[in-house]
This record gives sequence, structure tokens and C-alpha cells, in this order.
Amino acid sequence: MAGGRRAAGTWGLAWARMITRRPVAALLVCLAALGTIALPVGHLRLGLPGSETQPVTSTQHRGYDLLGQGLGPGYNATVTVAADTARVPDAQRTALLDNLADTLRGDTGVAAVAPPVTNQAATVSLLSVVPTTGPDDQATTDLVHRMRENAKQAVAQAGGVMYVTGTTATAIDVSAKLADALPLFIAIITILAVVLLTISFRSLLVPLKAVLGFLLSTAASLGFAVWVFQDGNLTDAFGVAAAAPVVAFLPVLLVGVLFGLAMDYEVFLVSRMREHFEHTGDAREAVAHGVARSGRVVVAAALIMMVVFGGFIFTDDPVIKSIAFSLAFGVLFDAFVVRLTIVPAVMALLGHRAWWLPRWLDRVLPDVDIEGTSLPAPTPTANTPATTPVRQYDHV
Repeated sequence: MAGGRRAAGTWGLAWARMITRRPVAALLVCLAALGTIALPVGHLRLGLPGSETQPVTSTQHRGYDLLGQGLGPGYNATVTVAADTARVPDAQRTALLDNLADTLRGDTGVAAVAPPVTNQAATVSLLSVVPTTGPDDQATTDLVHRMRENAKQAVAQAGGVMYVTGTTATAIDVSAKLADALPLFIAIITILAVVLLTISFRSLLVPLKAVLGFLLSTAASLGFAVWVFQDGNLTDAFGVAAAAPVVAFLPVLLVGVLFGLAMDYEVFLVSRMREHFEHTGDAREAVAHGVARSGRVVVAAALIMMVVFGGFIFTDDPVIKSIAFSLAFGVLFDAFVVRLTIVPAVMALLGHRAWWLPRWLDRVLPDVDIEGTSLPAPTPTANTPATTPVRQYDHV
């Protein structure tokens, strides 16, 4: 240390060596912690924010509470049923609508059915159905599904067509569509990440470790959001007005943004490890070198993003609050737990096997050489000492 100043990367080197001395313990502690935080994902429910999630002092929230107290919780979840009776004989339309209303009233989840409102030609009628439960209850979602299965068949048998719509039904449909698309979205980006990282690092295990760590941090972030926003824990601390399903498009945004950040942190760290390993062949020391050289970059980048996202956590808008919350804690989990702890532990356990690549795959993949190990060593001159040539290692 010149002038009493600590050498750059000293803390990163000390941290990496502490992790690599006890990689199993570090790995188990991190996996247990993130796994526990991720558990609430098992009962994740998606939805669109309603007036009850607005600040308690807002007119939207107060109006929601007054309507629920005066007219029942289901009034805020009123479902609209549209019946197209254009192909039904005129003499049978009234009886069809009466039977439809009776069928709807017969469901135990229905509190009331308003008389039908019909257009001038008497070909389209609207019925307002008031459930017994609120818009965010699972029972309301089940009711909408039953209406579409049971009452729709009764109308179809008479020659008509029935549609279930309205704000509540639309929120249920949008949430279901986004939930169905999420697995495919995750699969596409993880497969592309594995391919690109395999080309970059000439390894199979490093890319798999990278995407599994990303999935773990994403699950932990989403699980923590479910625990707070859906289950209603720590609501006062984060200013959450009411427990409600997680915003339907939050998982898609979380996966997309956190994936980009996680892969950046991964490349920062592992490219330095790969470079050191190619030059020395010492897998364990390469782990310490990578964290020492790139740990500061990862920490600085993560802290910046956490401050940016965290600044929106205490806003009044429930959508922005939940998104900012998930992203801030997602960066925390991924950068500090996954990249700076789990990654060094796993790399230390794998050793030189981390860089294994089948020979046939090595021949097929293009060699991008992002570390520049294939460049020729500089020619020594009278004023430049000779350097150790770069060592190339065959794949195990």
C-alpha cells in the first residue's frame, strides 16, 4: 500500500478468498436464504390494480370502501353479461333472458342480477351481475369461469351467444394471458443466454450456472413481492394501502430488466476469471482474481440501480411502487447474493471443470475470444522485459 492507501480490489480479494475457503457453507446458506424468500411464489396471483390499492386518503380508495360497506363487496366487482339474441326468434327472446337471469342467480357466488337492458332492436341485452366477493378474490375469478361454462351453454342451446365482460372479467383475462405467456418468455431468454454465454466463455457449466442464478434471484424477488403486496406483510413499512394480487405485467418486466442486469454482472465477473485462468491455469486463484478485479464494478453498478429503483418504492402509485420494489430487491439478491457469493462458491467447487466444453461443440461454435488470449505476446525490446506467453489449455 503506497502512501497508506489500500490497494484496489483488496476487499474483493479478501471476500473471494473467504468464500472459496468454505464454498459449500456459503452456497448452502445463500440457497437456503433465497429459497425461503422465494417460497411465496407458489401462491402467486396476478391481477390489475383496483381502487382499493390506491392511498387510503385518496378519493378512489374512500369511494371503494363506501361502496363496499353500503352495497356489499361484490358491487366493486360487478360483471357485465352480454347476450346476442339476433338469431333467436322474437317470441323466445324474453324467455331466454329470464332463464339466463335465473341461471345466474342460482350460482352461490352471485349476490344480485339486475334486469336486462336491451337495445331498440331487441337483439342485444346486457345484464349486470353482482358477485358476493370483491374483485381481487379467487372466488370472483372462479365465478367468471363458471358463468362462461354454464350460462353460456344455456344461451347457445337457444341459438344465442353470451359474453362475459366488464372491468373485472377483463382484468381476469389479461392476467391469465400474461401468466400463460410468462413460461415461454423465460424459456426463450434463458436458452438464448445459454447459447451466447457458451460461445463467449467456451463452457457449458458457466452458462447453466448463470441462468440458474438468474432464475433464483428472480424467484426470490417475486416471492418477496408476493409476501408484501399480496399477503399483506410489512404494509405499513412500505406504504401499501391494501393486500391485492401482484400486478399482472410485473413478472414480465422483472424478468426482462433483471435478466439484462444479471447477465451484465455475470460477464463482468466471469470474463476476468476466464482471462486469469487462460493465463495461469489456476482455477481457484482465477475466482479470487475475477472478484477482486470486477467486484467493485458489480457493487457500484448494483448500488446505482438499487438507489434508482428504491427511490420509487414510496410513491403513492401502487403499480410503480410494486415494480420498483421488485426491481430494487431483485438487484440486491442477484448482485450481492448470487453474483458475489454463489458464483465464486460454485466456481471454486467446479475448479477447472467449470471450463469444460465437448470437443465436438468446441469445433462447431465460433471462437469470439473476448479475453484476447489468442493474441500474440508482445515482442520484448531493450526497454521492455520479456513477458510470459499466454498459455492455451485444451478443454477437459
